[in-house]
Amino acid sequence: MKKSIPADLFQNASLRFGGSVDTEVSDEKGRHRLGKSGLKPSSGLKPIFPFKSTAAFSRFDILKKQLAIFFVFAALLSACKNEEKSDLAGAAGEQASVSDAGILDNDASYAFGMAFALEFKDIGLKFDYDNFLAGFRDSLEGKTLRLTEEDASERIQTAYFAALNTRADSLMQQENEFLAVNTKKQGVVTTESGLQYEVIVEGNGSKPLATDTVRVNYEGTLVNGTVFDSSYARGEPAEFALNRVIEGWIEGIQLMSVGSAYQFYIPSNLAYGESGSGSLIPPYSTLIFKVELLDIVKD
Repeated sequence: MKKSIPADLFQNASLRFGGSVDTEVSDEKGRHRLGKSGLKPSSGLKPIFPFKSTAAFSRFDILKKQLAIFFVFAALLSACKNEEKSDLAGAAGEQASVSDAGILDNDASYAFGMAFALEFKDIGLKFDYDNFLAGFRDSLEGKTLRLTEEDASERIQTAYFAALNTRADSLMQQENEFLAVNTKKQGVVTTESGLQYEVIVEGNGSKPLATDTVRVNYEGTLVNGTVFDSSYARGEPAEFALNRVIEGWIEGIQLMSVGSAYQFYIPSNLAYGESGSGSLIPPYSTLIFKVELLDIVKD
C-alpha cells in the first residue's frame, strides 16, 4: 500500500534551519494576496503590479526561504531511506518512481538536482561538486560528518550572503548606469526623488491626488524589454487607489492630467527594491511603465 509523506516533514525541515511558512492576506478590495515571495494574484483575478507589498522583505528573508527549500529536499531524500515513507511519487511528481527499497530512479534523482540548482542559480553560488556531493551523501547515509549542523548553517549563511552581496552590487551598478544614460535623453525629466518620465501626450483634464482612485491603461516592462504586466493585453483598464501603489506611481500619476499618456522610468528604490517581486521582477529593477490616465474615479 502506498504511503504519503507526512505534512510535518516539510514544516520541520524548514523551521529547523530558520525557514518559515508563507502567509497571505487580502487587500481591502480582496484583489490580491501578499506573501513573502511578493505580490500574487488571487485565484482567478488579474495581476496588477503597481500595488506595493505590505510584507517586510530583506535579504535574510530570501535566504531563509531558499535554505528552507534546500533542506526540504534533503529531508525528502532522507525519507526515501525510511521504509515507512518510501513512496515519494506524490512529492516528486507522477513521472517519478521509487523502488521497493526506497531508491529514486534516475530521472527522479535528476529532478531533485534540477530543482535545487534552479532555486539557487541566480544567486551566483559556485559549488565544489565533489565536496557538495560528499556532504549530501554523508548526511543521507548517516556517516560521520565533518561539520556540526551549527557550523554548517554558519558557513552556508556566510557563503550565501557573500554571493548575494556580489550579485546585488552588480545589479545596482547596472541600474545606476541605465538611469544615468536615460536621464540625458531628450524629453526625459528627472524629479528630485529620482523618478524619470517623458510626456507622450499631455491631457487637459484634472490631476489626481494621492487619495484618489484612478482608471488607467498601462504596460510595465523591464529595461531589457520584458513585459511583466499589461492592461492592454488583458483588454480592460485597471482601477486602483493611488495610496495603494508603489511610490513611483504615487508620484508619477499625480503629475498627469486626465487624458495624458506618460512613460515612467521608476528606480527600484521607488518600486520593489532589493527584494524584487516574485519571479517576474528581479531585485534592483528599474521599471518602465507606459501609462494613460483615463479618469479619476468618483465614489
